[in-house]
Amino acid sequence: MRGNAIIEWRHVMTRIETYDTTLRDGAQGEGVNFSLEDKLLIARRLDELGFDYVEGGYPLSNPKDAEFFQKLAKKPLTNAKACAFGMTRRKGIAAADDPGMKALMDSQAPVITIVGKTSDFHAKEVLGVSLDENLAMIADTVAFFVENGREVIYDAEHFFDGWKANPEYAAKTIQAAAQAGAKIVVMCDTNGGSLPEEVAAITKEAGGKIDKPLGIHTHNDCELAVANSLASIDAGAVHVQGTINGLGERCGNADLISVIANLALKKQGYEVLAADSGEHNGVEHLTELSRYVYEIANMHFRTGQPFVGPSAFAHKGGMHVHAVAKVASSYEHIDPVSVGNERRVLVSELSGRSNIIALATKHNLEHDKQLMNAILKQVVDLENQGYQFEAAEASFDLLVKRAAGSYEPHFELIHYHTSVVSRGGEPTTEATVKLLVHSDAGEDQLRHEVAEGDGPVNALDAALRKALNGHFPSLNDMHLVDYKVRVINSDAATAASVRVVIESRDGEDTWGTVGVHENVIEASWAALVDSIEYKLCKNDS
Repeated sequence: MRGNAIIEWRHVMTRIETYDTTLRDGAQGEGVNFSLEDKLLIARRLDELGFDYVEGGYPLSNPKDAEFFQKLAKKPLTNAKACAFGMTRRKGIAAADDPGMKALMDSQAPVITIVGKTSDFHAKEVLGVSLDENLAMIADTVAFFVENGREVIYDAEHFFDGWKANPEYAAKTIQAAAQAGAKIVVMCDTNGGSLPEEVAAITKEAGGKIDKPLGIHTHNDCELAVANSLASIDAGAVHVQGTINGLGERCGNADLISVIANLALKKQGYEVLAADSGEHNGVEHLTELSRYVYEIANMHFRTGQPFVGPSAFAHKGGMHVHAVAKVASSYEHIDPVSVGNERRVLVSELSGRSNIIALATKHNLEHDKQLMNAILKQVVDLENQGYQFEAAEASFDLLVKRAAGSYEPHFELIHYHTSVVSRGGEPTTEATVKLLVHSDAGEDQLRHEVAEGDGPVNALDAALRKALNGHFPSLNDMHLVDYKVRVINSDAATAASVRVVIESRDGEDTWGTVGVHENVIEASWAALVDSIEYKLCKNDS
């Protein structure tokens, strides 16, 4: 319409570079140990998801890190840039003559990350050099790699503590790196003791001292690493460093999973990962990435980890489940699918009918209120005995089938027997099972099998499979992946009840089952039978 101006508002998006240091800083965490193959697998997964930089380690520190870069030189990353990490040259020696500089050059990494001292205290007391020599070490090292055609990222160690103690000198250190040619200057909260308001204020101050982009690297000693990273980005940082799942020394580093999810889904005006390409949204694979790293590191998932933990979108209280069934956002801050996670409804003595209905939907039983009440009563009674269904959804699924009258067992136990014999050497464990196996043809078959194992449960599992495999070949692709035992009423000492939870897996799914009894073997048997029956029922459907 003439005379009226149509104004199209375009949001100016800021690209935030993601720099992963799981393979170096994360590997310094207690209990973390990556093999060479582990490091290569993680690096390539990060590359696939659109990370900008992947730091592989310090080539001079050990042969594994040196070989890592040799492997990448032969088959480079596609999207991300590999970074070799090192320190400034030693005092009193030219950069070209320093063994550390030579190792970094020999790595053939396209990016060299150099860490230098920002704090006057650390320069004098830790390095034992004058303040001027520290500045020369920073400038010489950065200039050496720039002159040799490498991109340089400068990590200003103890940056915030140094700035608070002596801002004039701290500014000189980052100016030395910037003037020598560093592409990015990264402010490091090395001790993890800074607060978000301090990080934001100092980021703004530092940004006025140099003409290069700023990055942020935080540690989690005050449980503020993610908050500090976001505060620094809001104050002008355009590059963020951290680790997957927050792995790292002491209390860990900033968890890049949470940093990326917050930038992509909660805050406005930022672009991260391959979400920018449109076709392949790396953010939707964060849960997969988190669990991939946990698996390779042989670590348990952090259940309550924000965004990607198994409990991040788990609902237990009946009121919560009732509300979520109507409007998901009533108790969920984002759609779980946006980070590759899923909603879970837990069943316990705290549950209401809504929980039961939510889990019974796949059986088309949710409209039978009398059945829902009966199932809820069973759950409450069983949990009073020590059962717990939160990690045993397969056992709950079978409970629903039994209550609805739709459960048909595939076999029945006549008896089992286990024995452990030790004659001064390694103990020998043997199990015998006698079963009545039900076939589709309606003809039952008696099976009596014996097997040895590494313990009673392993032997029982082997004997049970021996008896069933001929009838149910699908059991060949199922195996037990975890076995947990917990004493319930410890006041009863050796006569206490125990709860056994077994985790099983096939080529498609992972499921948990539970058994409770005063006898740990009987509790294990109950969980084992549920696990196998769930697998067979799953295949029947």
